[in-house]
Amino acid sequence: MKSYQSFRIGKGFISFLIDKKALAVFLILLALTSFTFLFSTGMGDMRIGPLQVLKTLAGYGTEMDELVIHSFRLPRILIALMVGISLAIAGGILQGIIRNPLASPDIIGITGGASVAIVLFLVLFSDKNNSLTVPIQWMPVAAFIGATAIALLVYLLSWRGGSSSIRLVLVGIGLSMLAQSLTTLLLIKGPIYRAAQANIWITGTVYSATWEQVKVMVPVTIVLVIISFIFVRNVNIQELGDELAAGVGSSVQKNRFILLLIATALTGSAVAFAGGIGFVGLIAPHIARRLVGSSFGALLPVSALIGAVLVMAADLIGRTLFAPLEIPAGVFTAAIGAPYFIYLLYRSRNN
Repeated sequence: MKSYQSFRIGKGFISFLIDKKALAVFLILLALTSFTFLFSTGMGDMRIGPLQVLKTLAGYGTEMDELVIHSFRLPRILIALMVGISLAIAGGILQGIIRNPLASPDIIGITGGASVAIVLFLVLFSDKNNSLTVPIQWMPVAAFIGATAIALLVYLLSWRGGSSSIRLVLVGIGLSMLAQSLTTLLLIKGPIYRAAQANIWITGTVYSATWEQVKVMVPVTIVLVIISFIFVRNVNIQELGDELAAGVGSSVQKNRFILLLIATALTGSAVAFAGGIGFVGLIAPHIARRLVGSSFGALLPVSALIGAVLVMAADLIGRTLFAPLEIPAGVFTAAIGAPYFIYLLYRSRNN
């Protein structure tokens, strides 16, 4: 127990243990996330040093710096930050409740369901001037409905007196393929000017992010992250297996369903504003597990920071490495994630 520090609040009314190693890893990653945020904000056609970025954020920058940072760069970087956090936590929850290291929102179809809903939303509510005819606040609602529909289908079709983790993955992969087919059909049938935009969006990008989107996504993400941390102990119990979890008094199927909805909401929020950025929900929890172990009290916060760094770094590479071309961030997360997925398959086969 020497590696843990106990904390008590309100004369012991609230008490918990903190893993000192996990806390150190979290603080290091928090510093890395902050540096990535500042460095990414300063990089582009006009380069601004991290200290100048800080001065500008504090309100002491030049007019040009404030224009570049506040109007062009900050919205997309904040969206990238929120997307990385959301996808990483969603992936960690799914891997916990399904008890499968290959589980992630994009692999079991949740991302695909959100993508179908968003493409349908863009097709139905766009005018000839390429403008939305309904408020943008409805976009995450559409994504959540699509993601929830797929999640419920996965849950129901895998139900045989209970939801088996293996059946959840297999059914999810099948529905993911169906969602991709429906998305392609909508792109073909929809307006040509929306098809090109939606195709880039499906790959995953935070290009053209706006402050209006930030105002919607940030509070939604904060609320969902808080709810995730409240339910985190249920993920730890789920990993014990259905019989042991039920034996310690956990309502296995009810908690699994609630956790699935939380992961769905996080994924839908991310897909609504950044598209189908893949493999973040797969990679981030795996890296976190190697750093801090499998306890979800430490795993989810560390996963969130790793996810944030991955998406911000992918966006930074996409908009600077091939300038003046803008490469979607999803291209780079897929380039990292696909080989890692193959590695996990190979390792699981040998085990």
